[in-house]
This record gives sequence, C-alpha cells and structure tokens, in this order.
Amino acid sequence: MSSHREAPEISKDPVADSTDVYAFVSPNAPDTVTLIANYLPLQGPAGGPNFYEFGDDVLYEIHIDNTGDGRPDVTYQFQFKTTVANPDTFLYNTGPILSLDSTNWNRRQTYTVTRVDADGRCTTLGRDLACPPCNIGPLSTPDYPALAQMAVHNLGRGRTVFAGQRAEGFYVDLGSIFDLGNLRPFQNLHTTFNIPGLVLPAEQGVNATAQVNVHSIAIQVPIKDLTRDRWHGGNPSDPRAVIGVWTSASRRKVTVREVEPGRDEENGPFVQVSRLGNPLFNEVLVPMARKDEWNALPPSDDKQFAQYVAHPELAALLPVLYPGVFPNLAALDAAGTARADLLAILLTGIPSGIIPGFQNNTGDVQADMLRLNTAIKPTANPNNLGLLGGDLAGFPNGRRVADDVVTIELRAIAGVTYALVATYTPDAAAGVVTDFTPPVPGFPAYLANFPYLPVPYSGYNFMP
Repeated sequence: MSSHREAPEISKDPVADSTDVYAFVSPNAPDTVTLIANYLPLQGPAGGPNFYEFGDDVLYEIHIDNTGDGRPDVTYQFQFKTTVANPDTFLYNTGPILSLDSTNWNRRQTYTVTRVDADGRCTTLGRDLACPPCNIGPLSTPDYPALAQMAVHNLGRGRTVFAGQRAEGFYVDLGSIFDLGNLRPFQNLHTTFNIPGLVLPAEQGVNATAQVNVHSIAIQVPIKDLTRDRWHGGNPSDPRAVIGVWTSASRRKVTVREVEPGRDEENGPFVQVSRLGNPLFNEVLVPMARKDEWNALPPSDDKQFAQYVAHPELAALLPVLYPGVFPNLAALDAAGTARADLLAILLTGIPSGIIPGFQNNTGDVQADMLRLNTAIKPTANPNNLGLLGGDLAGFPNGRRVADDVVTIELRAIAGVTYALVATYTPDAAAGVVTDFTPPVPGFPAYLANFPYLPVPYSGYNFMP
C-alpha cells in the first residue's frame, strides 16, 4: 500500500495514519497547485453507527520545502472540532441530510486552516469550515455529490479547501504483493517455494482498495504561495520551480486516560507520529525495526535511511522469487552497486540532463519528499505511468490521483531507471512487471475538478 498501516504503531492509530499524499499542478487551474493528504485507511462504507471522522486530538499538516533542506518553508495546518447536536440519540442522523446545517445531522465536524511560514508566522485562512457527512445511503444522504460540493470552501486569494470522506483513489493488489510478492500477472513464473499444486496461470490482479473510503484534506493554492521568492514562471530548468511536499500527523506528547468517565485529556507539545512523502517509501524500503522511528523524524534526517534506497531489499528478492526472470537485476545486486537512480528519484530529485526537458532536483540534502516542478503544466492526455510513460507531469514529478505508483516503483526497483544513470540493460520483465494487467478492476471514477478524488462509496450500496 502507499502508506496504509505501514508501521507497527501507526497501524493501531488509523485516525492519524497518513496514507497517501498528492501534489500536482491543477489541470483545470494551471496557475495553482493541488495538495491532498489522506488519512483513516480502508474504511468500510457501511461503518455506522459511529461513522468515520478526523481526530479532534490530531494536528494534520501538509508541508512544503522550497529551499532544498528537507525542512518546511510553508505548512498548512488543519485542526478539527466535533459537536453533537442531540446527546440523547445514538444516531448519526435522524433524517435525510440535505445541507451542511441540517438539523437532522447529529454529529458534525468543522475545522480551522492555518498557514505557517518558515519563520513560524501563522495566518488563519479559515475558521469553522464544515466537513460533509459520510456517505451513508440514499435515505440519509440522497444527494451526496451536492453535499460534498457544499463543503468546498473558497478561502480567498485563489485558495480553495475541502476536508471530508472520499473514495479511495489509490489502487493496489495487496493480497498478491504481501503474499511473498506473488504478483498475479507473473505468478506462473513465481518459485512458489516448491509447494506442490500452487503454480497458477498469469491472471488479472485484484484491486484490494476498491469499494473502500478514506478521509481527505485537499487544498488548492496559487503556485506563488509555495515557491521560493514567490516565483511563478515557465522555465522548468529554474531551481525555484521545484518544491518538496510531504504530510504528517501529530499528537500531544502526554495523554491522561479517563480524567473523568469517558474523557481523556491531552497535554504538552505536539509530536509527529506519522508522515508520508514518496509512496511506498516506509512501506517497502524501510526495515520493520525502523519504521516507527522513520515516522517520527523529519525528511531532513533521511540520510540515515539512504542505505535502504541504495540497496533495496525488494531488488534482491525479485530474482529469487522469479528464477531466471531478472538475471541482469540479479547481477547488479550481486555486485553491490548502489542504485543512484533510486537515490535521485526518491531522495534528491532528478537533475537536469537525465530526462530531456525535465528536472525536479532540490539539491544535495537527501530527504523523502514528493518533488514537483511547478513549471511543467498538465497534459491533455495524461499517462498514468508518469515519467515512465513519457508524461513529464506525472509521478515522480509530484503525484496525481490516477498515477499508477505501484507499477512505476516496481519497474524502477526492477532496474528500468538504472539505465538512465549507467550502462545497463534492464531485464525484459522489468519493463512490464506490475500487479495489474490493465484495465484495473474497480478503477475509481476520478473527478475532473477539485477535490479530484471520487465520491465516497455509500454504506447502503456497499458490495463487499
């Protein structure tokens, strides 16, 4: 998964689990960047009577680095408040919810958006902004798209924000990947550890995140709000065009349980418990014993994790799991060669001169961030394989909601991108390895406009 339940401790705290982060130049507003951070993974839509919501005790943040030091120069903070209108009913709603101020809606959330600059100056952009309810069903939320649109708030000066439930836009075959890398389109080539009767024909993958929801925070802001010196130009070679993006969730350092029956109390400074930049970084690259540590650190400290990028465990496993399929990758791994391609893609950005017309380099500091070149405008015909598909506007140039990041990163780890930095012939399988044979089953219907992620699945219509 991109970052769903990716570390032992955060898997126990879904309300603070940063699951996906997206950063892209907005296709319908190309003078702006859209930033999206998802939390609360793998929500079953039929989640009543206590439907999903953000944590009032969690500080949610989206960070932007525009100076290349792996530390935030701009941060957008989101803090939520839950109110219960009728304390004498167990119901989330007592009738149809037709508006965000409906008296039928019993438990609602509002939030505050604050912009923090590099000097710590705070500017409140919006207060008491309403979240939409969860998508319960045709009687409770008969026109959910309209409700969600009511929760898209104009903050002025070209800024727009939304926070609430969305359909999961990330797609992955979890069941195959974590069954010892038994990728269904390649499973006929898997060693199966010599277990009799398990050799299966190649087949379509199963989208494990189909029919589940997440909670999303999305904000669309002018490019000049994010870049160094408020730069906004059309030259992709200008270093000021590139920003680094990651998200985090923090909790108070001290929690006192049951200060009175049914109520805990949080005290002290906020401490980070979750973060996410590049998809799958902590999930696949960082070893189990250090995953919680990684979640607590800022990107500026990521040099200590560079060894896992330079020598990824998965690159050594693929030739073992698929004998004879990745001979060149096996030789590369056996030579102990550091993967300069992955170090660039994930920790510094890609410098000029590697891919014609493209760079998203932020300097020498190794830091896990999505790196977005804001001077590269959206294409009319996006390719969900991003740079690997010849689309300079896609991952790892930021990340759009439909980018197939699992396939892109599988192919990169398998050696496709190493040929960009050294004399090397990728294995034929490296260019086609994937967890799906297109089209992806259960592919969500993304929106053409902000907040882009699909309408959440209804609890009533949920088909497990």
